[in-house]
Amino acid sequence: MAGKLYIVPTPVGNLNDMTPRAIEVLKAVDTILAEDTRTSGVLLKHFDIATPMRSHHKFNEHEAVTAVVEQLQGDSVMALISDAGTPGISDPGFLLSRECRRQGIEVETLPGATAFVPALVNSGLPCDRFVFEGFLPQKKGRATRLNELKEQPLTMVFYESPLRLLKTLQQFAEVFGPDREASVVREISKLHNTTHNGTLAELVDYFTANAPRGEIVIIVGGSPAVTPVKVDKYAQFKQKNAKV
Repeated sequence: MAGKLYIVPTPVGNLNDMTPRAIEVLKAVDTILAEDTRTSGVLLKHFDIATPMRSHHKFNEHEAVTAVVEQLQGDSVMALISDAGTPGISDPGFLLSRECRRQGIEVETLPGATAFVPALVNSGLPCDRFVFEGFLPQKKGRATRLNELKEQPLTMVFYESPLRLLKTLQQFAEVFGPDREASVVREISKLHNTTHNGTLAELVDYFTANAPRGEIVIIVGGSPAVTPVKVDKYAQFKQKNAKV
């Protein structure tokens, strides 16, 4: 009988965001694949989870996938977790999930915490449709990607480190324009969670005077010069089925 892989979200800040089902799964599996066993060890201790852990991070992911899949092809049941949030969203997980699917191994992803959804909704910018960019390239390809996004009509979501936040906002202001609406959300669900809304120029001024700390999500409004075309599907249906 083949094994199974669970992909389990973990809190991005407040440990109370951990779901009862996530705890149940982590206690029941044979092995937990963790991005950083030291970080995850704090989480597991808090919830009295004694399941053995194994490192599975971006530096060993390519080499580790084959061995993990071979175990899952037996009767092993494993859970994959990252340091915070849902694995695969700017964290290791995609390669393992893809290979399990290719080999016919069952994969089940639990719903749960991720940083960009509360940041997006909290920003006040349109969130019915959006583009998730995650971390931009640090050097090669960065300017090219920003120019490609210049006329993007949808709200855009970015992850950034506090050390690069100011430089990134300055680049955004240069490419997207200083008057583009944006939001910077930091330390989601933690004690010092803050949201700063304004134009890119205003945010540059603020973070020039106030050095940021913690995990950062940047939400940038879409280009006002491009209006997404809304299709009236009901009108199309009536027109298509109108009697001649």
